[in-house]
Amino acid sequence: MTIRDCTDADVDAIHAIVNAAALAYRGVIPDDCWHEPYMSRQQLIDELAAGVRFRGWDEDGALRGVMGLQSVRDATLVRHAYVDPSHQGKGIGGELLSRWRAEAPGPLLVGTWAAASWAIRFYERNGFQLVAAGEADRLLRTFWTITPQQRERSVVLRG
Repeated sequence: MTIRDCTDADVDAIHAIVNAAALAYRGVIPDDCWHEPYMSRQQLIDELAAGVRFRGWDEDGALRGVMGLQSVRDATLVRHAYVDPSHQGKGIGGELLSRWRAEAPGPLLVGTWAAASWAIRFYERNGFQLVAAGEADRLLRTFWTITPQQRERSVVLRG
């Protein structure tokens, strides 16, 4: 196992992991916010162009999990944290998050769906705390580019 920086050669693997793992959100997040694929390849390329840097858990030459970080203004955002469903529950996400936290300049912020209780529990187990609703709305408006529907149904955690 190796945690490594992802490169342009990993785009297809990142895309596959994100969309396979994001299926957990189907039926949990509102239908007006769900689409398939959850993230198009072009959206991923746009995220990379916007400065999202990915790290991946590489096992036997294959990515099993990915997590991105993005600097936006004076904040550092955790972006697109996903583990291949066949490898979930093995500590991959926690290790990726721990590695990013050790290098991030200050606290990290993560936004996720309010209905994604498993994601919220993951971040809380890893030292993050939910921010109050009013502060979450301010942070979502300031640091993320998301639809009003998504903003209304999201939470922010700080770690």
